[in-house]
Amino acid sequence: MVRTSGGIDPSVNHRAGRGEAKAYLVGGGIASMAAAAFMIRDGNMLGQNITIIEELDRLGGSLDGSGSPENGYVLRGGRMLESKYLCTYDLFASIPTLDGSRSVTQEIFDWNTVLQTSSKSRLVRDGQRETAPEFGLSERQILTIERLAIEPEALLGRTSIADQFDPGFFETNFWFLWSTTFAFQPWHSAVEFKRYLVRFAHMVEGFNQLHGIMRTVYNQYDSMVLPLCKWLEARGVHFELETRVVDLRLVEHDGEKIVDRILYEREGRPGEIVVNSQDRILVTLGSMTEGSSLGAMDAAPVLNGKMAGGAWTLWDKIAQGRSEFGRPSAFSDHIDASKWVSFTTTLRDPTFLRIVRDLTGNVPGEGGLVTFPNSGWRASIVIPHQPHFLGQPKDVAVFWGYGLFVDQPGDFVAKPMAACTGREILTEILGHLGAGTETMQILDTSTCIPCMMPFITSQFLPREEGDRPQVTPPGYGNLAFIGQFCELPDDVVFTVEYSIRSAQVAAYALLGLKREPPALYKGAFDPRVLYKAFRALHDLPATHSGHPGPNSRRATHA
Repeated sequence: MVRTSGGIDPSVNHRAGRGEAKAYLVGGGIASMAAAAFMIRDGNMLGQNITIIEELDRLGGSLDGSGSPENGYVLRGGRMLESKYLCTYDLFASIPTLDGSRSVTQEIFDWNTVLQTSSKSRLVRDGQRETAPEFGLSERQILTIERLAIEPEALLGRTSIADQFDPGFFETNFWFLWSTTFAFQPWHSAVEFKRYLVRFAHMVEGFNQLHGIMRTVYNQYDSMVLPLCKWLEARGVHFELETRVVDLRLVEHDGEKIVDRILYEREGRPGEIVVNSQDRILVTLGSMTEGSSLGAMDAAPVLNGKMAGGAWTLWDKIAQGRSEFGRPSAFSDHIDASKWVSFTTTLRDPTFLRIVRDLTGNVPGEGGLVTFPNSGWRASIVIPHQPHFLGQPKDVAVFWGYGLFVDQPGDFVAKPMAACTGREILTEILGHLGAGTETMQILDTSTCIPCMMPFITSQFLPREEGDRPQVTPPGYGNLAFIGQFCELPDDVVFTVEYSIRSAQVAAYALLGLKREPPALYKGAFDPRVLYKAFRALHDLPATHSGHPGPNSRRATHA
């Protein structure tokens, strides 16, 4: 649907018109698309004056979905949604679904009223499901969580989660649940962990059954990206695909610094866009999915570095000698601490879904993430509602999974996950599910495609103030940063909401609009939320229950 506009000829300079102001958005992910939409909807900009520049051949960034039933579908990942993503729902309340029947926001809420997430097997150990597993936290560990919730970020600095907790914390069910839902590792930032604790305090009650987790009807590319692309395209927004921005030229103008040229490469040839002081430049910094590599049923993915794409190299380039642009090396130079492997499996036989249904007690789309805490890979899978892709045949199903410990050997395949083919990864998962004699039938009728992502949790790495730049760096007149690697106080990275909030902040600031994004929901300041979270952390029954439930044990071990 989205095509390159042809508006940039790489053989000549491209000079913006001197009439109406233009906007150039570097990167084609959800942040840039959202910023374009806010500029049109709230800033009354003409879509024809907005250009999105993307180095890949499609928009969507990390919210991707591709493939076919014959060759196998691919999802690098999917972000969790929940009801308090106020910027996300504000944006998509203005975006019709592909069939035009309602807004995307309304579709999401309608869908999650019909199919509410309620896991009966959030954890599976030794082939046995655990319904509503207790958190199993000690008083000391609960006190540490409570301390982190109120401790100033400046005092936590670059410390890790492991610096804050005793070793036993990382063997609790709370950690298994929290870390696999959000993809935290013990060496990740204590500040980011704190932000998650505060931001999702309202979800602690019921977290062991994934209550409150929301999903889209299809994968997020089909359900969110495609409708937004259609809306932008209908308003004349230009999409320059397969075009890599390599540098920005900054000059002094009327006492402030501005971008006056965007340097790019397309089809191996350099070019530049000459922009004016009134034009707006929005740059998506870094990338979670930069350098991603796909394997195949009988091939393992390779591990790439930051030179495999243009996102990290651009940030490195423009940040040289400019501390106000942040320190990209804090996030891009520690691949061993930020990588993991995901896998998408296309099923052409109902056996796998039957095994999972019988084991978990959930139908596809109801249960959410299933984690195998005893897995050497710390593997998890999720079975979405089917079909998960537009046009997916009725006799084909798709599921997704990932592993946190990709350098550890498996329990049924004696190889590190990073070195495994799709066949080997699926074999490992089938072992944990107890597929037994049905393993070969499933392997013979499935296509499992692994994906190595070297930077997928780079935004969680230990950091300190200044590592992430402000959305609008001080002293710059026409430049803003958006995406996962700019600084938004209190909000949490690795979410669609963070990218869209950054886009809204940037668009309003650069256009000089007298308005603000929806206020960040702060349930941690609600006594009712805190009371429910307190009871949940102590494994006391939920407040809506008048009798002891599966969480009735009081955690007393030291």
